Amino acid sequence: MVLGTTSGAGKSFLTTALCRWYARQGLRVAPFKAQNMSNNARVVPGLNGRLGEIGSAQYFQALAARARPDVRMNPVLLKPEKDTASQVVVLGEVDEALTRAPWRARSESLWARAREALDALLADNDVVVIEGAGSPAEINLHSSDYVNMRTALAADAACLLVSDIDRGGAFAHLFGTHQLLPAHERALIRGFVLNRFRGDASLLAPGPEMLQSLTGVPTVATLPMWRGHGLPEEDGVFDDRSTGSGSRCRVAVVAYPRLSNLDEFQPLRQLDGVRLQWARTPADLVDVDWIILPGSKAVAADLAWLREQRLDRCISDHAAAGRPVLGICGGLQMLGEALIDPHGLDGNAPGLGLLPLVTQFERDKLLRDTAARFGAAVAGPWSALSEQTARGYEIHHGRTAQHPSLPAATPVMWDDRGDVIGWQHGPVLGHYLHGMFENDAVLTALFERPVRPLEQVFEGLADYVDTHFAPGVLAGLLTPAPALPP
Repeated sequence: MVLGTTSGAGKSFLTTALCRWYARQGLRVAPFKAQNMSNNARVVPGLNGRLGEIGSAQYFQALAARARPDVRMNPVLLKPEKDTASQVVVLGEVDEALTRAPWRARSESLWARAREALDALLADNDVVVIEGAGSPAEINLHSSDYVNMRTALAADAACLLVSDIDRGGAFAHLFGTHQLLPAHERALIRGFVLNRFRGDASLLAPGPEMLQSLTGVPTVATLPMWRGHGLPEEDGVFDDRSTGSGSRCRVAVVAYPRLSNLDEFQPLRQLDGVRLQWARTPADLVDVDWIILPGSKAVAADLAWLREQRLDRCISDHAAAGRPVLGICGGLQMLGEALIDPHGLDGNAPGLGLLPLVTQFERDKLLRDTAARFGAAVAGPWSALSEQTARGYEIHHGRTAQHPSLPAATPVMWDDRGDVIGWQHGPVLGHYLHGMFENDAVLTALFERPVRPLEQVFEGLADYVDTHFAPGVLAGLLTPAPALPP
C-alpha cells in the first residue's frame, strides 16, 4: 500500500509505477483505492453487465497492471459538486441516499462495500497495489477513515509512506505521520519514500539515518523530480500555468471551479509546438489560438463563474474572429442557448449562445463507451477532423438538441448507434466525446504527430522505480513483515 504524508505527495504516480513493476514480474496485479475524490472519471465495466465509473487514476493504474479496469478497483468515488457536497458513486453507480447522508453517518456503510471489493480483488490476484488518500494521520478523521489504515489492516498490507521533499519539511512529515498512528498501524509501515528530490542525494544525510533510528523504518527510495513521465496528474490542473515547448499552437483550457475529466488533455501537454495553459482570467485568453471549454460537474454554476470572470465576452470575441472554440460535454452544453433542469440536478441558465442548441438535464446519467466518427461536413479550423474516427467515453446527465427557433447547427459527429453527439457552427465545435485527444489519428490530423504511447509511459515508470528503490525492496514487500522487536 502506498500512503502519503499529504495530498499530492505522489501516491497515484507511485502506485501506477508499482502496478507495472509487479506485472512485469509475471504476477496478476490489480490496483485498489477504497475511496477517491475527483471529478476525473472513466467509464468501465460495472455490476450485472452495466457500465460504471471510477476515478481516472485507478483506470490508468489498471492499464499499467495489464488488468481490465472495473468498478471494484475504486468502489467509492466522490465527485465534488460544491465546497460542502459531493455526489457519491458506489461501485460505479450514483447512490442518491448516501449522497444526501452526513459524512460520518455513511462511512460505515461505504466501508462495507469497499471491503467486499477489496476481498474480491485479493482473491483474484497475486498482488493488489493499494493507494491511500490524503494522510493516514488525520486524527480528527481517524475514527471514520476507511481509506487508509483500515484498508491496510484488512489487507495486512506492506505499506510505503511517501513525502514530497520538494515542498520542504519531508522528514518532519514522515516522523510526525508515523508517530501519530497507533502502534499496531505503525507496524505495517515498511519503508519511507522521498519523492520529487532535486539535487545531490548525499546532502540528505543524516536525515534518513536519524529517521530510521527514531522510527525503525528505513528510507527505501529517493525519487528524483521527473516532470516528463507522461502520466496524467490525478487532479488535472497543475500549479504551473502553462506547459509544452514552442509556440506553434497556444491552447487555453478554461479552468472553472468544478471542471472535470482534465486528464484527457494530457496528450496535448506532451506535444512539441503546443503550449497548453489554464485560463481563469481574461488575460489568460489573450492571443491564444484555441479555447477549450472542458467538462464540468456543475455546469450552471461554472457558467455563472465564467460570466463573473468576464470570460464569456473573451470567448465570444475569439469565435467572432474566426478562431477555434471547442466545448466537450459540459463545455458543449455551455456553448448552447440554454440549460433546462426540470429535476433540480444542475440548474437552469442561459448559455453562451455560440451554438444554436438546448440542453435538458435528465435524472439518469448516461455512461457509455463510444466509438465516434466525424462526418465530411466538418469545416473551417476543424476541417482536419473530417472523416476521422475516435474512441472515447460519455458521462453526462444532459441531453442536447437543436434549438427549435434558430438556424440549425451542422451535425458533425455521430456515435456508433447513429445518434448525433457533436455540432459545429462556424469556428465553434461542441461534442460529448471525452478522450478525443487520446486517439493518435486525431492528434496526427490536427498536429501532424501522435504522442508517446501509454505502454511506453508505463514501462518508463517501472524502469524508474526499479532504478531508484534499494535492491530487493520491492520484491521484499511481497513477503510478511519480520517479527517486531520487543
